[in-house]
Formats: sequence, C-alpha cells, structure tokens
Amino acid sequence: MKKVLLTTTAVALTAGMVSAGDMSMSGAIKLTYGSFGTGHKAATGGENFTSEADLDIAATSNSGAISVSGTLEIDEGATAAGPVTISTGALTFTYDKNDIGALALSNPADGEDDNYGDYSVAFSAGGIGVTYTKDQESSDNAMAVSYAAGALSLSMTAVDETKATGTGLTAAAKAKTTIGATYVTGPYTIALSGDDQTDQDWDASVAMASGDTTITIATDETEMMSVGIGYTNGAMTLSARQEFNNKKSADDETEFSVSYTEGALTFGATYDSGQSGGSAPKTHYGDEAELVISATYVDGDVTMAAKGTDQDEMEVSVSFAF
Repeated sequence: MKKVLLTTTAVALTAGMVSAGDMSMSGAIKLTYGSFGTGHKAATGGENFTSEADLDIAATSNSGAISVSGTLEIDEGATAAGPVTISTGALTFTYDKNDIGALALSNPADGEDDNYGDYSVAFSAGGIGVTYTKDQESSDNAMAVSYAAGALSLSMTAVDETKATGTGLTAAAKAKTTIGATYVTGPYTIALSGDDQTDQDWDASVAMASGDTTITIATDETEMMSVGIGYTNGAMTLSARQEFNNKKSADDETEFSVSYTEGALTFGATYDSGQSGGSAPKTHYGDEAELVISATYVDGDVTMAAKGTDQDEMEVSVSFAF
C-alpha cells in the first residue's frame, strides 16, 4: 500500500512539473546620485544617493492550444502582479490593471499622461487587426481597427475617455473617432488622419527617404507647417525639426537631437523649445526639459550614465541588468 501511494505521488508531481511550462527571471540593480524631475514637476530628491532593485519572474504555459503567461514584479517598494495574457489562435486577452495602454488621462501633479486601461481583447489575421481596451472602474473604452494590404495601411480608433475624470486625472481627450491612412510609393510615405470632433483635429505629412536621410513635411488643423530631417550614418544619428505659423499656440517650435557612439561611449543632446514658453508657459523638467545632455559608458553588463538639463538638474547612475 505504501509503495502504491509513493508511486501515485511521484506520478502526480511529475505530471505537475511537465505541465508547468517555462519560467524565466530578469532584473536590474541601479545606484543613482542626483535627482531628475518629470513633466512640469521639479525634482524633489536633492543631490543624494538612491538605489533601485527590480526582479521580474515570468512563467508561460503553452503545452496545448491555449497559451497563458504571467509576471510577478518585485522592486524595492512593492510586489505586484504584472500583465497576464491568454491567447489561442488569432485571439489574445491581456489584463494589466491601470497599465494596459490605449486609455490615458493627464495627471495634474506633473502634467504627464497616466495609463488607466485594465484589459484588452485583440484579434489579428489576414492583415486585419482589432483591439478593444476597457477600464473596469469607469467603463471608458477604446476600439482600434487596422488593415494593411501592400503599400496601403488604414486605421480607425474610437476612444471614450469621458467617465474617468473623477479619479483625480483630467481628460486628455474627449470621446472621438480618428481615421487614418498611410501609403508608401517608392521613397515617399504619405500619411493622413482626422477625427470627428466639433473642433476637428487633422494631420497630413509626406516623408521622402534618400539613402541615410529622411525629410518630412507636415501640416495640421492649426495651419502649422513643419519641416523635419533625420540622418543616420554609422556612429552618428541626427534629427532636426522646425515648426512655422502655428495659429493655435502662437509658438513656432525648434527641435533637434544628436547622438554619437564611439566604442563603449555614447554622447547625446536633445533640444525642444516647445518644452517652455508658448501660449500656456509651463517649464518642463527631467527627460522632458528643454535641453538635455547625456553620456553613457558600457563595460560588460555594467552601464554608467550621466545626464543634465537646463534646469540645473544632474543625475549620475551605475546599473546592470541580469
């Protein structure tokens, strides 16, 4: 009798191990000196040391027609469940509380958009894609439909973000439907989009690629015209963009970014005049500041980084991922 019980237990444990699927772990450790703000909220940490530790444990079961995956996220502040995904054939269901994307409202604390969608159902087959996203608490939702055939891509997105404003967030968008189309012919990419609001927003652009350079000309409902150029060649990446005649904000923005990599060392700089001034002045901080200069050095799996802004912010960090 004892041998039978032991054998039965061993078979049950073996079956459990076989059906457990795959498991993996990844994480990162980071030590930082200094402090960066975010959005229009200045840094509050002062010039002190802070440390971060993150560990993600992911598991996937795909032994049958239905695949399930989930993640446990552990950091220095809390432990939380990451996204859970269930998929079969062309259908995928994903749950990730307040972090699914598609739905986002502006947080008055820093002016940045915060995701608040909870789950999505997606279908993809034969060039057609459909995704439905919903927030459980407010019932706000978003529906996105796309179709691609050769050089032509079509899209339609219907978003209702009108019910979640009582959460402390402020609406970044009303209920609206946006239709877009993109067509590629030779070196040219033509894109158009517009929505159904009473005060309608629309965008139109033409991009031309030639070797390492791409030039983009665009306009929108504000009668703004912009010209942008992007260039990549070996170690150098460069982009610049200038806006003209923006009737809505009375702010003609200038933007540029440059990065250069030599071996393990990378230098970068970004400038965006739209991050300060305009019709509603609001200074930005951190990575959204008007001017950000950075340098990164990689030694094996260790990354050392330094960056600063025009708002007298400074941050130096050492990190490694595993």
